[in-house]
Amino acid sequence: MTSQPKLGPVELPDTRARHTIEQLLQGSGVTLNGSAAHDLRVYHPGFFSRVLRHGTLGLGESYMDGWWECERIDEMAHLLLRQGLGTHAKTRSERLKYRLQAGVMNLQSRARAYIVGKAHYDLGNDLFERMLDDTMCYSCGYWKDADTLHQAQVAKLDLACRKLKLQPGMRVLDIGCGWGSFAEHAARHYGVEVTGITISQEQAELARQRCAGLPVEILLEDYRDLEGTFDRIVSIGMFEHVGHRNYATYFDTVKQLLADDGLFVLHTIGSNTSEISADPWIHRYIFPNGVLPAIRHIADASEGRLLMEDWQNFGPDYDRTLMAWLTNFDTHWPEIADRYNERTRRMFRYYLSVCAGAFRARDLQLWQVVYSRHRDGRYDAPR
Repeated sequence: MTSQPKLGPVELPDTRARHTIEQLLQGSGVTLNGSAAHDLRVYHPGFFSRVLRHGTLGLGESYMDGWWECERIDEMAHLLLRQGLGTHAKTRSERLKYRLQAGVMNLQSRARAYIVGKAHYDLGNDLFERMLDDTMCYSCGYWKDADTLHQAQVAKLDLACRKLKLQPGMRVLDIGCGWGSFAEHAARHYGVEVTGITISQEQAELARQRCAGLPVEILLEDYRDLEGTFDRIVSIGMFEHVGHRNYATYFDTVKQLLADDGLFVLHTIGSNTSEISADPWIHRYIFPNGVLPAIRHIADASEGRLLMEDWQNFGPDYDRTLMAWLTNFDTHWPEIADRYNERTRRMFRYYLSVCAGAFRARDLQLWQVVYSRHRDGRYDAPR
């Protein structure tokens, strides 16, 4: 592991950039070089101009470089977003750049579908095994009656199974199966046959190991290449990678693959606004080409294709999930520190913390939506 020299707090420079940042922070409860756990302590005088030039990208990169520190980045992010600073977080040039990219090209085309798998999910199973719980779920847990991360993830998996009304012998498709958490749970506890697809080689290999001996097939495949008919379809934490240009294709694909009396559960992070955008730092370092859907996007794309039976929001549960992942990550980091560098550690800490703060501020949502192909009778969704 390569280490970076330890920096310390610096005297705040008397510059226009510093005063601008202080004005933005007014009323948020976050102060510069303060003593509270959520205060931002500046370790490099160039921090202010870097953030003003590059917005959230500059904020995240400067943290990765050790230019500032904060004990509770999650609470700092929560307070800043509650203050409304999220609207100022992306610079005008970054917004324009993404709009031009998304407008000219399909960032989530077939040819580009595997980019996020290689960049993030293939980073290392050893890292994710230590950050996640034994289910290897990399999506929001369901904390309604749970006290631990593992209980919350099992509850989430079972909630999806109950919403799908699984019966032994059913053929189930898992779009974006990750490390096989849902496939294993559904096959083991509900007696169904599961086909799971992922765009990550590392996920596919581990999922096959975890599901060995069960009626589960794991494929390294894009959802647009699927064929066949399935009694039930589930997609947990994958729709964020589909992209607005492909929403109609996605729902067309689900409709084509779903049996006439079938059910489909869509589990996705959601945005409060329908603006097509992505956080520049998340876009570059965590989930390349990802974009969060809004209610309007999902409704428009599914209209005329599938019938919406139920829509549930348990976004606040993602705050607790992310904080549990952060605790696991910090606790087990020494076990893998020799395989990664300090910048990667800070990148993950920042990512988990900022996202937790965003869900705490209700800036992001988590939706489970149930669809059918106009099946007969009333549908009552379990909670």
